Amino acid sequence: MSNIVAIVGRPNVGKSTFFNRLVQRREAIVDSVSGVTRDRNYGKSEWNGKEFSVIDTGGYVKGSDDIFEGEIRRQVELAIDEADAIVFVVDVEEGITPMDDEVAKLLRKVTKPVILAVNKVDNAKRETDAFEFYNLGLGEYFTISGMSGSGTGELLDKIVEVLPELPEVEENPEELPRFAVVGRPNAGKSSFINALIGEDRFVVTDIAGTTRDAIDTKYNRFGFEFNLVDTAGIRRKAKVKEDLEFYSVMRSVRAIEHADVCILVIDATRGFEGQDQSIFWLAEKNRKGIVILVNKWDLVEKDSMTTVEYERRIREEIAPFTDVPILFVSALTKQRLLKALETAVHVYESRKNRIPTSKFNEVMLPIIERNPPPAIKGKYVKIKYCMQLPTAIPQFVFFANLPQYVKDPYKRFIENKLREIYDFEGVPIDIYFRQK
Repeated sequence: MSNIVAIVGRPNVGKSTFFNRLVQRREAIVDSVSGVTRDRNYGKSEWNGKEFSVIDTGGYVKGSDDIFEGEIRRQVELAIDEADAIVFVVDVEEGITPMDDEVAKLLRKVTKPVILAVNKVDNAKRETDAFEFYNLGLGEYFTISGMSGSGTGELLDKIVEVLPELPEVEENPEELPRFAVVGRPNAGKSSFINALIGEDRFVVTDIAGTTRDAIDTKYNRFGFEFNLVDTAGIRRKAKVKEDLEFYSVMRSVRAIEHADVCILVIDATRGFEGQDQSIFWLAEKNRKGIVILVNKWDLVEKDSMTTVEYERRIREEIAPFTDVPILFVSALTKQRLLKALETAVHVYESRKNRIPTSKFNEVMLPIIERNPPPAIKGKYVKIKYCMQLPTAIPQFVFFANLPQYVKDPYKRFIENKLREIYDFEGVPIDIYFRQK
């Protein structure tokens, strides 16, 4: 688990530039979302040994800049509600605007840490111009340039200073697996969960969540036993508009980070939209097991090719990670719900697969010998040994004489062979090539 830092502010102050700097500056410790159709809005960053998730509220304003009542207010309110610290970005070039005043008015009422970042300060004159931002009533400010990176070190020092200490989670080998039910609003997450637990309440117990906003529901029926992490009803607020994409992604962050397997519920009548893709890649980048449930299948007019065509379209959108189970279900009629649980448990077990090193070499080395990496500049890559790393998720290392010459297409070839031979359905796997 990690803390959440939300970046807020009106449009065009440089929030996204600052966000990109936080999540891309040091590639070895960064994991920003890729493959998303919208602007990136979630990433991981680390500073002075402290890791945190970063959420950019930019890129989702539908109205014009002068309409504050709407998207911006809702985003700021949600950030206040969900984040552990808030970075309020303003623009030194334009000074304090009425919209900045409105955001500041909201932020002055909160008890969580609020850090004021005055952006686009790249010379001495602008340092002087920044004094006016004391008038926002938020105390000290930090002058930064998201473009050049100046001042961001001091700001990051402050961020990690104010973030709360997270309790250490003790690894318990007998701890039940956690399955998070995630998806866009109105996809049917609540209906799915109610269909699983609603009728026989005696088999359900609420366990206090390890984070401030997640409740684990212990599920024990039909031979299954696991903790169900519900993102559907977590601290729902009437003032937060349900159709805001930012809402469902931000709500999903903690649940996904805290889960072993993510059950992504999508609305069959709407298709696999950008919001669904955002949550899918969020789970994939966090290396969680994934099951996709196409809900409300009873409402779709079908012919003999409907499921095949629907599944093909989803797999195109999630490429290259296409080895993901996709089930067509109906929470209303309870169609295939038991199959969905069986599949989630199967993905969880696949995520724990461990292959003995000797057997792994016996299987993979002959395949590599028949299909070696292509030669580059007359140099041939030779792979003599491979093994699975002793990590919580499936990771494999192949030792070669020239690992730097192994390119992504060959890595995908190795991954595809691994998936053909071993059962890693629904599980992201990592493949590394190292100097022998």
